[in-house]
Amino acid sequence: MEVDAAVMTGNVAQVFITDSSWEETLLAIRHALKPGGHFIFEVRDPTQRAWESWTREATYSQKEISGIGPVEGWCEVLHVNKELVTFCWTYKFESNGQIIRSESTLRFREREAIEVSLVKNGFNVKEVRDAPDRPGKEFVFIASPDMSVF
Repeated sequence: MEVDAAVMTGNVAQVFITDSSWEETLLAIRHALKPGGHFIFEVRDPTQRAWESWTREATYSQKEISGIGPVEGWCEVLHVNKELVTFCWTYKFESNGQIIRSESTLRFREREAIEVSLVKNGFNVKEVRDAPDRPGKEFVFIASPDMSVF
């Protein structure tokens, strides 16, 4: 099946932490797109070092959840290793004291590295924009299949 567009929102492109998983994904998207189709995705700009604000103090909130009661939540960075940032969201339920943790790792690739990987995997980079809702903090890539490659 070929499609006109493939979209990754919410910085999902950053969950591919190995080169091989990223390249496999790019190739799958490339093969799914019609000639003239578009691949559009966003990533955080690593120069902004967003993870530095992922502290308990900066992210703490308490919300009342209908049928559950108060729930506290916060984020903390566990480890930074070059492009990889591992962090944990913690949720504490006041009603029973239960704590749920969700650990994740994101890869903060430089803009140039992303552009090189797109070209290497059969795309033409048409445009790189600021995210309209977070200017200066994210890149929005717009790429199309390079029909001369495959």
